[in-house]
Amino acid sequence: MFNKHDIRRDEFMLTGKFARQGYDWWWHSFTAVDEKGNERPFFIEFFTCNPALSKDVAVLGQLPENKEKGVKPSYLMVKVGCWGEDGTQLHRFIPWKDVEMHPKAPYSVSAAGCYCDETSTRGRVSISDEDAKAHPEWMCGSGEIEWDLKIDKRITFNVGFGACGLFRAMKAFEMFWHVEGMKTAYTGTISYNGHEYEVKPETCYGYADKNWGKDFTSPWIWLASNDLISKKTGKRLNNSCFDIGGGKPKIGPIALDRKLLGGIYYEGECFDFNFSKFWTGSKTEFDCKVTEDKVIWHVVQTTRKGKLVTDVECLKKDMLLVNYEAPDGKKRHNNLWNGGNGTGVLKLYRKNELVDEIIVGHMGCEFGEYDPERSQKQE
Repeated sequence: MFNKHDIRRDEFMLTGKFARQGYDWWWHSFTAVDEKGNERPFFIEFFTCNPALSKDVAVLGQLPENKEKGVKPSYLMVKVGCWGEDGTQLHRFIPWKDVEMHPKAPYSVSAAGCYCDETSTRGRVSISDEDAKAHPEWMCGSGEIEWDLKIDKRITFNVGFGACGLFRAMKAFEMFWHVEGMKTAYTGTISYNGHEYEVKPETCYGYADKNWGKDFTSPWIWLASNDLISKKTGKRLNNSCFDIGGGKPKIGPIALDRKLLGGIYYEGECFDFNFSKFWTGSKTEFDCKVTEDKVIWHVVQTTRKGKLVTDVECLKKDMLLVNYEAPDGKKRHNNLWNGGNGTGVLKLYRKNELVDEIIVGHMGCEFGEYDPERSQKQE
């Protein structure tokens, strides 16, 4: 049973060795609707990096002089954006001296008029065309987004003992994951370049999770949606959602190749596909392709209880190549495709019996691998 709320896993995790080389972020994504009924998917992320290395100004690892000297980054980055043909990602960097953090559950983070906690988020990020072009180290585009939202995390994907208190304290994994809001209801408003949108629980298809650790994974895979319609009945599955993530987790120096964590909450029943729960007989196969015009995912997950076959895709024109630098200052992910308009089909089985074939919409999705020519071995 993975639907176990645990806001302790949403606490600020950059302590010990992660304080000097670590990242921790809270991610929110949802769909908003304007007065004419036009939809647009948005994301809001509070990304923290290397607090023990803080200076009076935000330290950016992609600044040429910092790259030359191997300086590690240190800042709070408020990352906001939207998907679609005129989508954008905006990055606002704030030095640690200007950040107010309540690290323990329930967490909160506040800086420069931007705020986030378990039940709300608000703020504004504005980047001019001139500044975006003059500062490639910001790794972002231009535009303005302002938001004020209430957050109601309704269904959780708790990965279990893989992110338990002991493993968190040991910093056992290179990258941790917790999904407190696999299905999240957002309420409020958001504007993009002055265009106003409303965010409603029944049409937002919202999602909220967090990642933290020492470095990212490659390949990097994420698929999630709660816009699910049963082919068997033709009805919307209002109490259902699914989530898949991972790629190549590392426990200390040991890499576990091609491993994914996944789960589908089907009208109140949990089907858990979690490689760390070895007693369930969990197995995963996946294939991801980047074609000329789309990104395609094929994932087959099995346990003794059942099987989930995921065939989904997202058009490149609706996606962004999202940018992050690792806590050591290197930017290894240069082709990290990220979208909020994925579509496709899930086939859910109990044992060998088909439970349902499910149409997926408004899917959050991600795929990327390190560029082998630019990837640098981690010391």
